[in-house]
Amino acid sequence: MVISTTSVWGEIADEITDDTIIEYEDATVYGDFEQEQILHQGSVRILPNGWIAVPTGRLISPEAVHHIDP
Repeated sequence: MVISTTSVWGEIADEITDDTIIEYEDATVYGDFEQEQILHQGSVRILPNGWIAVPTGRLISPEAVHHIDP
């Protein structure tokens, strides 16, 4: 087994830019198709890994989100 002593985070961090983050100032995040389960209303940031960041610092899992209406 070979284990590297150098971090790969620097290489990955260089690939993540502000272009890969999508921001909406006024959006509604729904947890179901019928639009009955509202997970969040307001500003959201869609991170490159699919997670949704809200202004309170909370993250919403992409598995919990059905769709987002900007």
